[in-house]
Amino acid sequence: MNAPLRLYRFALSGHCHRVELFMGLAGIPAQLVDVDLLAGEHKQPAFLDKNPLGQVPLLEDGTIRIADANAILVYLAQRHAPQWLPTAPVAAAQVQRFLSLAAGELAFGPALARRAARFNLAIDVTPAHALAQRLLHYLEGHLAHATFLVDDTVSIADVALYTYVAHAPEGGIELGPFAAVRRWLARIEALPGFMPFGAAP
Repeated sequence: MNAPLRLYRFALSGHCHRVELFMGLAGIPAQLVDVDLLAGEHKQPAFLDKNPLGQVPLLEDGTIRIADANAILVYLAQRHAPQWLPTAPVAAAQVQRFLSLAAGELAFGPALARRAARFNLAIDVTPAHALAQRLLHYLEGHLAHATFLVDDTVSIADVALYTYVAHAPEGGIELGPFAAVRRWLARIEALPGFMPFGAAP
């Protein structure tokens, strides 16, 4: 009998929710292991032995360890839910493009603005807000004539962008002007197995 998947996560992290959301949507069971980032648990030897970069999420699948939310999505899709990761050249390239946006514009735009507000970081969020606006305008144009981000079929691209876009208002970024983006968020939220991002304690 195979050992269960273990996901090391921080409940307030959108990166971790990205993986939890995919597991819910794709029906992939896993044991959740909480890592207290606020107490610095991710920088202690016990965790650094698992991931020397000291970051969550971290997935354990037997002896295999996968770090980075997007890498975990790719691994889980290829191993457990291949329908979420298209292999046709154009579609595969489009998925990669959105994963790059998730690691770039999303991370340093809406995600950074939310983190600054949620954890009272003393940083200038003006660049993050400007980046968020550029990203949202791009997504609005793309989604004006599309159901999901790639080939009108839900994929890990949608999962990778969902959480921080949906929770952009927590960082002072309003979604009101972006009707197509809001419809896309609603479509994801209506999918079987959808798991909402837990409210902060």
